[in-house]
Amino acid sequence: MSFQAYLDKVEEKTGLTPRQLVQRAQERGYDSPEVKAGEILEWLKSEYGLGRGHGMAVVHVIKKGPTIDSKHVGSTGSHRDGSTTLWLDGAATKPTPQ
Repeated sequence: MSFQAYLDKVEEKTGLTPRQLVQRAQERGYDSPEVKAGEILEWLKSEYGLGRGHGMAVVHVIKKGPTIDSKHVGSTGSHRDGSTTLWLDGAATKPTPQ
């Protein structure tokens, strides 16, 4: 599953876009460098029922923003992504690849 597919599934599971989850995390102060991933994962599990894999995708965008390493772009296999920038505004508004 690609990184973007994880985020799309998070939206499906929670009813919230990744950007909305990032905003909620920021309101709670989870974007602070002092906050560890485990604390965010507990919040995502208790509030939204997300498991570790989907939760870690959200942790990434909370802590590092929508950019991912280029080694995942254009590679082969199920974990490849089409861009180094993740779409956070919801699957319904995602531009189609050119």
